[in-house]
Amino acid sequence: MATEIIMPKLGVDMQEGQIIEWKKKEGDEVKEGEILLEIMSDKTNMELEAEATGTLIKILKKDGETVPVTEVIGYIGKKGEVVGEETKPTEVKEEEKEEKTEKNAKDYDIIVIGGGPAGYYCAIRAAQLGARALVIEKIEVGGTCLNRGCIPTKTYLKNAEIIENIQHAKKRGIILKDEKYTVDMDKTVDVKNNVVKTLTNGIKGLFRSYGIDCIHGVGKVLNDKTVVVDDKKFTADKIVIATGSKVSKINIPGIESKLVLTSDDILELRQVPESLGIIGGGVVGVELAQAFNSFGSNVTIIEMSDRVVPSCDEEVSQVLRKSLESKGIKILTSSKLNSIEEKEGRLTLKLEGKEDVVVDKALLSIGRVPELEGTEDLGLTLERGRIKVDEYMQTNIEGVYAPGDVNGIKMLAHAAFRMGELVAENAIKGNHRKVKLASTPAAVYTMPEIGMVGLTETKAREKYDISVGKFNFAGNGRAIASDETAGFVKVIADKKYGEILGVHIIGPAAAEIINEAATLMEMEITVDEVAKTIHGHPTFSEALYEACLDVLGEAIHLPKKINK
Repeated sequence: MATEIIMPKLGVDMQEGQIIEWKKKEGDEVKEGEILLEIMSDKTNMELEAEATGTLIKILKKDGETVPVTEVIGYIGKKGEVVGEETKPTEVKEEEKEEKTEKNAKDYDIIVIGGGPAGYYCAIRAAQLGARALVIEKIEVGGTCLNRGCIPTKTYLKNAEIIENIQHAKKRGIILKDEKYTVDMDKTVDVKNNVVKTLTNGIKGLFRSYGIDCIHGVGKVLNDKTVVVDDKKFTADKIVIATGSKVSKINIPGIESKLVLTSDDILELRQVPESLGIIGGGVVGVELAQAFNSFGSNVTIIEMSDRVVPSCDEEVSQVLRKSLESKGIKILTSSKLNSIEEKEGRLTLKLEGKEDVVVDKALLSIGRVPELEGTEDLGLTLERGRIKVDEYMQTNIEGVYAPGDVNGIKMLAHAAFRMGELVAENAIKGNHRKVKLASTPAAVYTMPEIGMVGLTETKAREKYDISVGKFNFAGNGRAIASDETAGFVKVIADKKYGEILGVHIIGPAAAEIINEAATLMEMEITVDEVAKTIHGHPTFSEALYEACLDVLGEAIHLPKKINK
């Protein structure tokens, strides 16, 4: 089988490279390690060596061409071997089919439906274990997180952070000649698309390096473990349904208006709406509220619950609301949306018992639901629209697994990573790893950030006799120096054993610090043991250390508590 020559990714920021000159021509014999061609990236030239010995049987990209990273630019193989520009997994010679039949009656060891976090992670881990893997992806590898969720929104929020820093510069003695700014949404969208392209190309490159086949289309799974894609059939010993989730919708009059956007739609806007109503004050809602508020929109959040991001600890939610409102975002909690009326290019959001909200556009952000397309005829057991799985991530059908959002257990990309890894090992080596997601952290990338893991204080009090430690960033040296003193770290621990039951952070670097907290909980490290560690100074993470000490009543940088 021919070896692909790909445009290498030489750095995190590299997106493409230019071929300066091929040192060999088609038909030439090459040896492993021999110089094949010269390329240029970011004005730096380098020579690319052959990764195999054989014949340069095909050059796909000529001298002077600019090629995206990880794209195939040529092939090394046996003399006379024929390859196309796009070698498809379905194009298999008859003799190869016969050889495959002798080795294994199935086309693959594992077929993964969906190339999102759970799917691509599963495929790569399966390939590492020696399995022949096929990924079937409907749109683009990387799934919602990479293409339409986590990564694009964080790209927008980075712009919001830059704008906030510009506005804050004068207070810190940095005088700008002109503090006015405008947001070029065409450029903003292009930057977001380039970030996404870089990461999707990276996944494609990983697939090639591990010999994973990937085709685009909707995979329909039949009850005999055959997968059909565009009338082509594929078989495998194990099937993985990692179809992820889709935007949840509500059935109210006017919801189908083209001015009502999903989180997918809003990330493609080339013009900032003058006013934006956000239906749903969950994680995605508040993140995009912050982004578009900084871009210049008048933003109103409409949330049915009594507070924004209801999954957060109540104190954290209160601080977040105060911060968002200080930036000019209007928040309407305990508010039910009854209908939407479109008139003269604007929307009227009609609320039950409250004044109407009139906006140019609205974002529907009420969560996501599992995507079950292609599984309808498989006979899967569902619970509330989610695929039911056991502790090994296996469905009610032996050999069929369902990791990630599609099972609804914990709809986070990093939880999907772990589930995908676990499924690969169970599918290839036999069910031996059980899912453990209790210590999965979560984050909200507002300013200030939120990080959370484990039980909230309210939930913990319902089950345990607890002690609570708390440390405000107003007492943290790094936070004071950075003028980022809003927020706190709260640690909830079992009073008897000192076991950490939950950690909740709102403040600078919360999304980073929470990973340390999750590790402490996963390793069952107690607050007494944390007290024996040393944290670098000055760092934001010292606030976590001090909050743990406060559980014990030993925090150094808190005033002495008076016993009542």
